Formats: sequence, C-alpha cells, structure tokens
Amino acid sequence: MIVRTGSAGETRRFGIELAEWLRPDGTALLFGDLGSGKTVLTQGIAEGLGLDAGFVQSPTFTLIHEYDRGPVRLVHVDLYRLQPEEVEGIGLDEVLAGDGVKVVEWADRLPYRVPATEVRLEVGRKPGERKIEVGGDRCRVPHRNEGG
Repeated sequence: MIVRTGSAGETRRFGIELAEWLRPDGTALLFGDLGSGKTVLTQGIAEGLGLDAGFVQSPTFTLIHEYDRGPVRLVHVDLYRLQPEEVEGIGLDEVLAGDGVKVVEWADRLPYRVPATEVRLEVGRKPGERKIEVGGDRCRVPHRNEGG
C-alpha cells in the first residue's frame, strides 16, 4: 500500500490509522532518511493507541521508550546511533517479542529479521509531503493504493 501525505498533520493522522492495524501486539519497522517523518508517524500511532502523543519524542539518546499509560502499551525504539553489531547486545529481541505495539525507527540497523509491518517513508517534492509505503510479512493493513 502506498499513501501520500501533504503535511506533518496528515502523516500523524495516517499513524492513527496504522495503530488500529498494529494493535494489540504488532511491530512496525520504520525506514527512512532523517526528517522523513518517522517520529511524527509514531506520534500518530501513540494517539491511535489512546496515549498522549505529546510525550512521544525521538528516543535517540535513550534508545527505547515505553509508554504504558493507555489501553495498549507502546514501545518506541530508535536505532539511529547504533551499528547492527551493537544492536545484538541490547536485548531488543526480547523487547520485540513482548506485549504491546512496537515501533522501531531506523530498522535498517537491525541485524536480524523481525516479523513485522514495514513502513518506508520518503520526503516528497513539496514541503511537508511524504510518500509512505506499507508492506512486509506481518502487514495487516488493507491493500489500497493512493497515488502510488
């Protein structure tokens, strides 16, 4: 499925929709360059899970944030600062096997395969525009194409 959004607000709203497809224990692997909207999408996922999206920030310096003050737990992982060989030592495989919705930013740094919904974000030509491609072996989203 390909979705095009025209603003950060639209990207966040798509995250709200994506949350429904990920609950109760799905994993979303996010791929995209700096500024492609990964954290904004994650804020939408948090909101869709009934969490306060205002608390969701990029966990770059702490690697993993857990938000469990809502009906569904959210685990937000950011692998930006790690190399694949460093990921193996942080116990992420246990976190990803746990309860709740898991979102992994910079998923290209995972050294192993994870059954998940894969979300690829690209910056568009106009400010705020994003192309979001959703797929993967655990993708439970409806198959639709919006301008792909």
